[in-house]
Amino acid sequence: MSGKRNVLVISSSPRKDGNSDLLCHEFAAAARKAGAQVEEVALRDLDVAPCRACYGCWNTQQCVLRDDMGALLERIAAADALCVASPVYFGLPCGQVKVMIDRLLPC
Repeated sequence: MSGKRNVLVISSSPRKDGNSDLLCHEFAAAARKAGAQVEEVALRDLDVAPCRACYGCWNTQQCVLRDDMGALLERIAAADALCVASPVYFGLPCGQVKVMIDRLLPC
């Protein structure tokens, strides 16, 4: 496989310029230095509703909810590599990344 790799970097931290953002920026810089095409996304800037567990996406691979997750799913599908950073609260990733993961169901 030749050509530039597409890398999507997602920070799920609700806090701008926190540790997760800093790690994402460093990862993105290293990927760019290695020749990748990099896009950085902050979940806090997107409107992503929780999954309704309606399973409407099982047959269509399209979520019935109309929010920013549809465009994010397209970006994720187009990426050759995905980097996701999350702060850890009570030993678990933050709620924002858990909501995003639930919404990956159409994939």
